[in-house]
Parts: sequence; structure tokens; C-alpha cells
Amino acid sequence: MDKQMENITIAGAGPVGALLAVMLARQGYRVDLFESRADSRKANIYQGKSINLALSDRGWLALEAVGVGDTIREHAIPMYCRVMHDTQGQLTRLPYGQDEQAIWSVSRAGINEQLISLAEQEPLINIHFEHRLAELDFDSLEARFSTKDSGLVTHNSDLLFGADGTFSKVRRLAQELPRQRISHSLEYMPQSYIELTIEPNADGSHKMEKNALHIWPRKAFMLIALPNTDGSFTCTLFLDQEGDTSFESLDSEEKVTAFFEQNFTDALPLLSNPVDAFMSKAASPLCLVHIYPWVFNNKVGLIGDAAHAMVPFYGQGMNCGFEDCRVLSELVAQHEGNWESILAAYQRERKPNGDAIIELAKRNFVEMSDLSGDSNFLLRKKIEQQFSKMYPELWVPLYSMVTFSPHLPYASALAIGDIQTEIMDEIMQLENIHQEWQSPHVYQLMHKLALAKLEK
Repeated sequence: MDKQMENITIAGAGPVGALLAVMLARQGYRVDLFESRADSRKANIYQGKSINLALSDRGWLALEAVGVGDTIREHAIPMYCRVMHDTQGQLTRLPYGQDEQAIWSVSRAGINEQLISLAEQEPLINIHFEHRLAELDFDSLEARFSTKDSGLVTHNSDLLFGADGTFSKVRRLAQELPRQRISHSLEYMPQSYIELTIEPNADGSHKMEKNALHIWPRKAFMLIALPNTDGSFTCTLFLDQEGDTSFESLDSEEKVTAFFEQNFTDALPLLSNPVDAFMSKAASPLCLVHIYPWVFNNKVGLIGDAAHAMVPFYGQGMNCGFEDCRVLSELVAQHEGNWESILAAYQRERKPNGDAIIELAKRNFVEMSDLSGDSNFLLRKKIEQQFSKMYPELWVPLYSMVTFSPHLPYASALAIGDIQTEIMDEIMQLENIHQEWQSPHVYQLMHKLALAKLEK
């Protein structure tokens, strides 16, 4: 270990910050983990603020590296398919992968609390709740935190990571550094979101298919529902913040009632007081964050949403953050504690992949809200799935590359996926494709195109 970097500060004790603390402590570093909020195990700080998370293979790989995969799986529900609900209540199922592949519904609060409890067991970790970062000297790494009882407290360390989310204070302070060339953008999406709930049946069972992610795609907006272990579903309504049909325009109980009756007929009887909930909740924004560099003065780094906040439409935000932690931990071992080399390699490897998954997540809103209810889109998926079974080494669907191929970089998945889109566009132009999609000539042409374009 580089003795110059014995003490590490992590600002932000969300899932990514807590996991990073455990990984670094197990490499022999003393870690101080600071969190601006209270301990959620003692006070409910998440209510109405978090989207249920979809944990997939990249996240599981990181969790298994610290030995908590099985523990977290006990509190998670596998979702093997999407179930699309049309305006008449008709259902269409689309598997996520093959051979019982699944993404897993987990509670953000639950997984965070499990990781915090794991961090508490590490003797080299000290956790400081209700400490909000106020100031940071990027040369000396003297940090000052505001507290409820003690005013400003000062903390010194050799290295600091900002794991403090989309509106990261570490990132904002870095942007104020003199003589630094920092590119940064924070883009608000047109959509915002609120959470709604479907309560369990009286016997504790689920009111809809349990092992599925339910989607009500309505082009410009959508409702999704993820199952919880108590029999409930956490539902999220994504809707434009402003415009003709938006959070701002739906400003009365009559308008909101008509909106739900027109668009979510089969969900309305299941939802718990959706109109009251809609009227009482402030919609939360969706943001995209790009910044470069991720590392400042070879002493301060960004990780997770602080470096690459994305929209939730690919279910990869937490998975990507956990992958950041795993890759960084592997680089610590590979470079034997030489933090200048570690941080340079971390930025070089993760920045292009952060950009790629941000782009993929942004695109996936269109797929989820519009295309997932479209017959051409569903046929494309059927053809891809069939071809992938025939030639598994030649064709892995984009969703599977992102979700079930944890060692494939996001940037590679994006590049391959763009080529696959070109090929599928050509296949969908074939005459009578809806009637003849299972004919051999379709797959012969697809094989020829795949060899020509993907094998380069």
C-alpha cells in the first residue's frame, strides 16, 4: 500500500459510497464515510423520493465481490419479463433474456441499509451521519462538514471520493477551482416523476403478476410497477413537467381523475388513492450529468451518480455505480496502491462507459414508453431472440449485452447495438415480414449481414 494514501474520505453514504467504503477498507485503507442525512435505519428518509431499483448482473458481480449477494437476494424479487398493459388492459409479455435470466426488484432504502450495516462491521470504517460537506481544499484535502449539533467540523485525509449523487457538492466545488479545464453539463429531461403504490391483497399476495416489471406505455408518458417482497408494487409515473399533458397542466382533481381513467383503466382500481397522491406530491426531476475530468489534483475523484447521473430507463444507474466500485477496487490491487496510476486508469476506463450508458438510458425512454407497445418493435425483438438462439456467439441483443454481460464495457455494447439496429432496420423492410418472420430466408439474410458488419 502507498503509505502516502492511508486515510480516505468518502462523501455520500448511499449504496455506491457504502460499497466503496467496504471495498477500500478490505484493501487496508482507513475510511471515513460521511452522509448528510440521518441514518435511514432509524428514520424514514426515503419515502416518496426514490425509484425502486432494478439490480442486474453488473451490480450482482460487485455485491458478490464483498460477499453480500446472497443476503441481498433474499430481499429481492426476480423479474423475468416486461408485461405491457395497453389502454384496453390487454397484456403483452416480453422476456428480458433467455434461460430464466432476470433483473431483480430491490428497495433502494433496503439495499442501502444492508450495505451501511456491512460497512459498520469493518473496523477500518467510521460512519458520520448528518455531516453535510460545506468546504473542501483540493490541495490539502481539508474538508469542513456542517453538523446539526457541532457547527462546522474539520476532517483531513489523503484522498477523497465524491459519491454524493446527482447534485454532488464535491463536483460543484471542483467546478469552482481556478485554472482548471472542467467540462460539465447537467441536463434536465422533459419528464419528471412521482411514486404511487399498489397495496397487497388482504392475504399479502400481489395483485398482478409478481415476477415481472409492469409497463403502461403511452408514448409521451408511462407508468411502471416493480414488485416488493411485502406483496405491494412501487409504481412510478413518468410525465412531462410542463406542456399540454403534464404535471403542471393536471392541476385539479377532475383533470387528474380523467387522466387516469383515460390512460390507466386497468391500473386505476389497483392503485392506492392515485388522485390524492398525485395532487399531494411534488414531482421529482430527472437529470443527466456529464463531467470531465472525474479526477482532480490526483487526490479527489467522482464516482457513481456524481460522475455520471443518468435517467432510470435502462435500470443501470446503481449497477453502473457498483461497477465503478468493483473496477476501482481491482485497479487498487493491480497498481499496488499507486493512486496516481489508479485514478488515471479509473478515469480512462470508466468515463467512456459512463457516457455510453447515459446515452443508452436516455434512448430507452422511447423504447419503454412508445415502442414497447408497438407491433413492429415486438416483432423485432422476436426475430432478434430467435436469431440469438441460432447464433449465440454472433448475436447478443443489446439489452442482454447491457444487462446480462457484466464484463462487456457499456461503450462496446452501445457500438455493437448501433450496428445491430442497422441490420434489423434492413430485416424489417423485407416484404411481408410480419407473416414470414420465421422463414429461413429471413435468418439467412440476417446471418449474412451480421457476418459482414459485426465480424469486422
